[in-house]
Amino acid sequence: MMKLKINQKAPDLKLLDQDGKTHKLSDCKGKWVLVYFYPKDDTPGCTKEACSIRDNWPDFKKLKLTVLGISVDSVKSHDKFAAKYELPFTLLADEEKKVVKQYGVWAKKKFMGKEYMGTLRTSFLIDPAGKIAKIYEKVNPDGHAEEVLKDFKSFAGDNVA
Repeated sequence: MMKLKINQKAPDLKLLDQDGKTHKLSDCKGKWVLVYFYPKDDTPGCTKEACSIRDNWPDFKKLKLTVLGISVDSVKSHDKFAAKYELPFTLLADEEKKVVKQYGVWAKKKFMGKEYMGTLRTSFLIDPAGKIAKIYEKVNPDGHAEEVLKDFKSFAGDNVA
């Protein structure tokens, strides 16, 4: 498993969203993008994180910061999750686990004494050139959206819309 680093080109991805539409990271060239990986649709922490981004959506939109949420759940699961919580951003289905592995966020986890493979809650802030500007490891769903917006403003500086 490869460990990505700051200033490294972010691996391209090609996944289906909650509506079955294909998205590629390379389509976002020239834009700032938050790629956030989360373990599972409609679970407490993941819901809190997604709703936090939703609640801060006017700021993300104003700053022209694209958001791509990725989990190994299905398109159908993403569709239900997005509809239930009125999520205004893109959720991508990585059912084959290619992208979680590319980004180094598919790993051994422990819960209640059991070990299993799963997605680490990790986010990547990607600059308009497609390079990783910041990596957020062990993301706390509370306040993550605000943290990203604050960091984005410090990176983008005068280039903020």
